[in-house]
Amino acid sequence: MRVLALAAAVLVALSTLVAPAQAYPAVSRSELISRAKTWLTANNGRPVPYSQSSYWGSEGYRQDCSGYVSMAAKLGAPGRITIDLADYVHSTGIAMTELRQGDIVVNPEGDDANGRHVVIFDRWVDQYRTGYYAYEQRSVYGTTYRALRYGLVAGDKYRARKLNNVTG
Repeated sequence: MRVLALAAAVLVALSTLVAPAQAYPAVSRSELISRAKTWLTANNGRPVPYSQSSYWGSEGYRQDCSGYVSMAAKLGAPGRITIDLADYVHSTGIAMTELRQGDIVVNPEGDDANGRHVVIFDRWVDQYRTGYYAYEQRSVYGTTYRALRYGLVAGDKYRARKLNNVTG
């Protein structure tokens, strides 16, 4: 009996560590992109600066790549970490060719300074899908919108994923 009670207590404790995707509000693809765009000019007309230890605005999201994606997707401040965004609780793997506006391209491997990164897909640069435009929070530059090839280069660790609370 004590073993069952202990097991139940452990399960309850573990379930509170990571909120399931259903706990987050639904966000449409267009709303996610609209929220992502706000950080391009939120700093008095300039991009929000990058920081892993600072928080932006009244919502208080971390100013790094995963905090930025969390803000755009309404995943709760201060934001999930990159590894969380790539897990089955928060997202579902898709093929790079299936990317739609508001999906993410993420590399959850490595350490913070050497590898892990996540961006928000907007659209393909051409009909051949040789690159795509994405919203990104990156060191030195802060929030940017630019053409990228993450996930399209052989051997890189980036993968396409659809956030579970994104609708449409």
